Amino acid sequence: MNRAWALFQAHPYISNVLGYTALFASADLIQQRVLGRNPAPASERSARIDWHQTARVATVGLCFHANFNYHWLRGLERMLPGGGLRAVTRKVVLDQLVAAPVTISAFYIGLSFLENRDDLLEDWRQKFWMSYKVLNLMFSFTGLRDNHAVNFAFVPPVARTAFVGGIALTFTIFLCHLRQQRGHKPD
Repeated sequence: MNRAWALFQAHPYISNVLGYTALFASADLIQQRVLGRNPAPASERSARIDWHQTARVATVGLCFHANFNYHWLRGLERMLPGGGLRAVTRKVVLDQLVAAPVTISAFYIGLSFLENRDDLLEDWRQKFWMSYKVLNLMFSFTGLRDNHAVNFAFVPPVARTAFVGGIALTFTIFLCHLRQQRGHKPD
């Protein structure tokens, strides 16, 4: 375990980006297997997975979310250093007001782009506010705010992107599910 942590610390960018990408792919697979329509018997499950969809979600995670979160969290730490109550509260509020809308938007617009859709903003227009409201409800009532505060107060900066990705797994599953359930048909 010490060797893995040393490797993680030596290459934080690569470790965080790969970890976040894996979380996004996992969220899509969980959504398809657990929440997707017409669950298949165990023997047919791999045939029912839309691997192209999982690859698109992982690509959005790799190309935008992992990079954005890595640099955003580092920037927050530089702007508001420390783990005191005031600094942590400011970081959490800024993250909800700035990063959350940006990352939700990138999710919907990025997937529409990768699907080569004519109207890249269609899903975003239909689902952004619902997603943002659900995130804020989850944030308020499920302890996500406390986990985010823990992230800023106790998690070393080198591991914050992976920690946020782990916390965000449930919300990413929700985004994948909402995108599939509310009128979206992959091309």
